[in-house]
Amino acid sequence: MDNYLTWTKGVASWVFTLDHKRIGVMYLLGVLVSFLVGGIFALIIRTELIAPGQTIIEPETYNIMFTLHGAVMVFLVIIPSIPGSLGNFVLPIMLGAKDVAFPRLNLFSFHLWIIGAVFTVLALLFGGFDTGWTFYTPYSTKTELGGVVPVIFGVFILGFSSIFTGLNFIVTVHKMRPKGMTWFRMPLFLWALYATALIQILATPVLAITLMLVGLERVFQIGIFDPAMGGDPVLFQHFFWFYSHPAVYIMILPAMGIISELISVHSHRHIFGYTFIAYSSVAIAVFSFLVWGHHMFTSGQSALMNTIFSAITFSVAVPSAIKVFNWLATLYKGSIALNTAMLYALGFIFLFTIGGLTGIYLGTLNVDVHLHDTYFVVAHFHYVMMGSALIAFIGGLHHWWPKMFGRMFDETLGRIAFVLVFVGFNVTFFTQFMLGSHGMPRRYYDYQPEFASYHLISTIGSYVMAAGFFLTAAYLLHSLFFGRKAPANPWGGRSLEWQCTSPPPHDNFKVTPSVGDCYDFRAVHWSEEEQGYVVIRDEESANLPPAH
Repeated sequence: MDNYLTWTKGVASWVFTLDHKRIGVMYLLGVLVSFLVGGIFALIIRTELIAPGQTIIEPETYNIMFTLHGAVMVFLVIIPSIPGSLGNFVLPIMLGAKDVAFPRLNLFSFHLWIIGAVFTVLALLFGGFDTGWTFYTPYSTKTELGGVVPVIFGVFILGFSSIFTGLNFIVTVHKMRPKGMTWFRMPLFLWALYATALIQILATPVLAITLMLVGLERVFQIGIFDPAMGGDPVLFQHFFWFYSHPAVYIMILPAMGIISELISVHSHRHIFGYTFIAYSSVAIAVFSFLVWGHHMFTSGQSALMNTIFSAITFSVAVPSAIKVFNWLATLYKGSIALNTAMLYALGFIFLFTIGGLTGIYLGTLNVDVHLHDTYFVVAHFHYVMMGSALIAFIGGLHHWWPKMFGRMFDETLGRIAFVLVFVGFNVTFFTQFMLGSHGMPRRYYDYQPEFASYHLISTIGSYVMAAGFFLTAAYLLHSLFFGRKAPANPWGGRSLEWQCTSPPPHDNFKVTPSVGDCYDFRAVHWSEEEQGYVVIRDEESANLPPAH
């Protein structure tokens, strides 16, 4: 009985905690469980497509599987992965604050995420849903499967979680910076989270209203999107993509912020072009609201609107390219440590570049007509979302893992897992560019024999990638129990989170941290006693050489 009461109190101390670090860890656990579920759906899909004809599931089940895979991975994994888990844990510590501005709202946001996730999974008990993760009308209002309304309600709730998190981050950045931390002394990860929060607050209500309208039309037949009752199904696409293209940057902007930290810290070199990278995050946030129409080139828009959206789409490449070129300049002549976190950062640059360059084809009007709704779009989307956002998340997880849990992981296994993930990912999705360019449509259960070899290679690649992810889970879990105790600063980072213990105390800092240039590595040196790096006060670090 005593053990039961102790266990109950321990669980309650987590479930009702106001500590941003514990909330970040709970988000992390939820995201990783969702990633496992969404990944299993993906493996089922790829196994079915390993050869023409039926392999393991029937067509109706296949439609449900790829819809659930998309919905889980977008709404439960990629969107909340970085802001919810790493952002919640790191943002206040990077600011030198004790917590976020509204701790109770932060906990409420997590509880909303749990409720939304439960409703999304409950859709399976109502027969599933097979609309695709985009919920396109009229199919989402006409399909006979009963899971549409529960999942729409779940995503509606998840939207409020995202809005409250963004609001919390904005107020925290504005009101809780310590003395000496000006806007242009903030780590670039905070700039990225701030720009992301702006998108979350401004764009997410559009999705919430749109899904509410779909639910009302499905239940009450009120004719908003049904042309038989005077509605317009293309209106849904405008509403949906006005949110969902900014949502792409809710996924990718925090990832870019992580890469800025990883590239600088693990090459021990001051970030190149700090101001340009910071402003480019805000520029991407602004541009994200102006390009939703490039998803609708084949939906009947006027030629003038298609041309305008195409031109603006190309302009988005400018702030993204600024980041990539500045990262490469930072690496130049840096003291690069090819540890696991840095490998994921370098992998991100490679994969994001492919994702960006292939986006040029989809932004070109005459080419997009041929490639629209083919596997080329599937490959592009995965290179940008999974190959970039998720890879950066895993890199950031390795970077801050010692800080979060106070334990070091096995670097050798980390490098092996990275190779498996990187190779498996490219084998899986680069093949799909060729499938799409040859005309293989997306979402199809069966296909012509001439596509069989490409699908076989893609499926084998997915198994290799899955092996890398399972290996990652194994050595990270192992480190929690058997890993070497982590020093306060294992990587030689300069930002404030590396000036507290690993893991941080309840109020984050036992002594007031020194606020300085968070990318000035002259103020960092190796300590044999600590078996880690130590940050020297700015006034004492004038002529120190860079850390190696």
